Amino acid sequence: MKAYRLLLFDLDGTLLRSDKTISQRTLKAIQKCRDEGILIGVSTSRSEQNALSFVEKLQPDVLIVSGGALVKYHNEYIYRAELSSEETRQMITAAREICGNDCEITIDTTDAHYWNYKVDPKKQDQSWGDSVYTDFADFGESSLKMCVEIFDERQAMQLCEKLQSCDSIRFSDGYWYKFTKKTATKENAILEISAVCGVSTEEMIAFGDDYADIGMLELCGKGIAMGNAIDEVKAKADLVIGSNDDEGIAEYLENRYGNFAIINES
Repeated sequence: MKAYRLLLFDLDGTLLRSDKTISQRTLKAIQKCRDEGILIGVSTSRSEQNALSFVEKLQPDVLIVSGGALVKYHNEYIYRAELSSEETRQMITAAREICGNDCEITIDTTDAHYWNYKVDPKKQDQSWGDSVYTDFADFGESSLKMCVEIFDERQAMQLCEKLQSCDSIRFSDGYWYKFTKKTATKENAILEISAVCGVSTEEMIAFGDDYADIGMLELCGKGIAMGNAIDEVKAKADLVIGSNDDEGIAEYLENRYGNFAIINES
């Protein structure tokens, strides 16, 4: 019998419904697991600042943000994969040289989320945390992650080649590409968590829907794709459940929990 001791949830497209909320049914199912001693984790490409409203609701034991560049365990930082201020400036310069001076860019730092959007991100997503507007002309901070909106695939491939020392992944729900240190991935963050908390990857269940989740789902003892996940994620998952808008996670946890199977699943 296999014992699962940690549940890891991606946010957008997974734990969050399309309206960027977590259902009460899902929150109740997660709390029931917590009451039985199972650790709860969030693993997201959002910055910590942009995930605050959900972190406050969930109070996770494990927090992986900025695509794996920053990791917390019981509210203490245990891992940080930062790009120096000079590396960050070089990345911004490369993005503008290849994609145009007016390309939209976001930068995550440990303490803030910076953007040069033409439209305030909170007008598009009320769950988005406080962000700082900048034109990035003289940006001088070290960073955890850069995202660039790139509509031309040739430009995207050119930038990925230029920044080949970074881990780069496209988000499937738009034209955004993320760039982090090569070591800053969700799966590497999970290995850091495993070493600190004593939970093996085989004792973890991960839930996801997008490209950045594939490594996480393959690494954990059970990888679960949402019904709305892209085909590439479903192909790598051990199980496909209902969609994020159809209580997929709640139904899975309720059914497994009802059979005492989350902590004792064959």
